[in-house]
Amino acid sequence: MGHNREGLPWVEKYRPSDLDEILAHEEIISTIRTLITKSKLPHLLFYGPPGTGKTTTVLACARMLYGPNFHNYVMELNASDDRGIDIVRNQIKDFASTKQIFSAVPFKLIILDEADQMTTEAQAALRRVIEKFTRNVRFCIICNQVNKISSAVQSRCTRFRFGPLKKAQVMQRLQYIVQQEEIEYTEEGLNAVHKLSGGDMRKCLNIMQATSNSFKCIKEDEVYNCTGQPSPKDVRSIVECMVGNNLGDALRQVLAIKNEKGLYISDILAELCPYVQRMAFSDEVKIFLLEKLSEIEYHLAFSTSEKLQISAMVGVFQIAKQATADDVPISQLTRGGV
Repeated sequence: MGHNREGLPWVEKYRPSDLDEILAHEEIISTIRTLITKSKLPHLLFYGPPGTGKTTTVLACARMLYGPNFHNYVMELNASDDRGIDIVRNQIKDFASTKQIFSAVPFKLIILDEADQMTTEAQAALRRVIEKFTRNVRFCIICNQVNKISSAVQSRCTRFRFGPLKKAQVMQRLQYIVQQEEIEYTEEGLNAVHKLSGGDMRKCLNIMQATSNSFKCIKEDEVYNCTGQPSPKDVRSIVECMVGNNLGDALRQVLAIKNEKGLYISDILAELCPYVQRMAFSDEVKIFLLEKLSEIEYHLAFSTSEKLQISAMVGVFQIAKQATADDVPISQLTRGGV
């Protein structure tokens, strides 16, 4: 795997091509392999966070069913692009209504990725197609949020939940890839890749490939510089500025760090929330900070002034600092108006 795929993005170059190469979800893989071996494959519903192997698993299933030319027997659709009822009535129905003749497997396979983006009407039409053409085709419906798939469609599929990948599994894969690509790296660099990806293997590989294209070695600082995300050092510097200076100086210094590093306030806020929980503030002050940071993020969603929201962020840390120094309740300083 991967040795004859030069020039491809790493996501495709190192995508496992058969079920034996998939490291995680052993129970799911074992069950699906048994169903295929016994010719009892039902309609499938794969759900779970992005980058956990849902699409890779169904493509490996297709290869096991049909061999290396599996694309001749498989229709792949991204339902976020083709989400309306017309795609079900036309493309899907046309493909499902024709029977498989010259194949040892009596049915074809339709893969609907990001199916949770399909409209209600499209899902209702899909239910009817599933019922009518089960002899000719098997569906694999893939989504992130299973609650957005209608109960009628869910009831016609066997459900498999793909949970987040364990860090050890992700790190093992990342180390294998950098060794194959003969790229220098540090453990801190790979840890940063994993942290920024949130356990999404697809995102991991994209970040790692982008960093390797820009720098000779995958180090922590290089990963953060490449992605434009605030590093732990940046977050610590921002917090130290906000609690170690008066309002005017703190605001100038935070803006200077933001502009120098090219950071977005939304990314800063995302990193501040877990940082606040580790700070030596009282629970009351931590709750106040988290509540106000969430309000700032909410305001940003409506395209409010970024500079104004940065000022608000600095301001709430100033209030938290003063409440802690004076040992007074937050409510006494905010007077119910902040």
